[in-house]
Amino acid sequence: MIANLRGELDSVGSDHIVLDVQGVGYKVYMPLTCLAQLPEPGGKVGMPIVTIVREDSITLYGFQQNAQKAMFELLLGVSGVGPKAALNILSVLSVEEVQDAVAGDKYQLLSRVPGIGAKTAQRIVVDLKDKVSSVVLEGLKERSLTTEEKALRDAIEALVGLGYNRQHARKAAEDSARNEPASEAEVIIRSALNMLSKG
Repeated sequence: MIANLRGELDSVGSDHIVLDVQGVGYKVYMPLTCLAQLPEPGGKVGMPIVTIVREDSITLYGFQQNAQKAMFELLLGVSGVGPKAALNILSVLSVEEVQDAVAGDKYQLLSRVPGIGAKTAQRIVVDLKDKVSSVVLEGLKERSLTTEEKALRDAIEALVGLGYNRQHARKAAEDSARNEPASEAEVIIRSALNMLSKG
């Protein structure tokens, strides 16, 4: 099973990307919210992957965060919710909004998602009531990231918070981390700011 992929973004479709990993192009379906935050084609991309194997196909689903992957897998465990429906939910709602809908019995919020009727929304709320919590998902996300990956993630968010374009911030942070591997976000931020100031 493919658990994650890292490579060069080849192209972006309406609901998927083609990721070039050492010369092999992988078609990966993603939530629309994730597609909107990708770099330009040619940029480096890494993502957690859910692999779904069926008799006639092997389909890959990619995410920006491990929390999204965890929520996708939880949604797949609900009767009547397939990969397309789960992807639609995460295209419309954030992980936090799904958690809030489940915790607060707000099935109407889920039923606003295309392809999710009232009965399916109610089933999601009931089935995930005891499974969805920010503590569980945050733990999954943090345990699956290395110290260096956490530092890079924090550095990118800090640069965006300073007003830099996310794409530029990501490239500068990734270049900084590549040139000088660091386990502290501050080190990456200093180097990235130096790059960004030089244009």
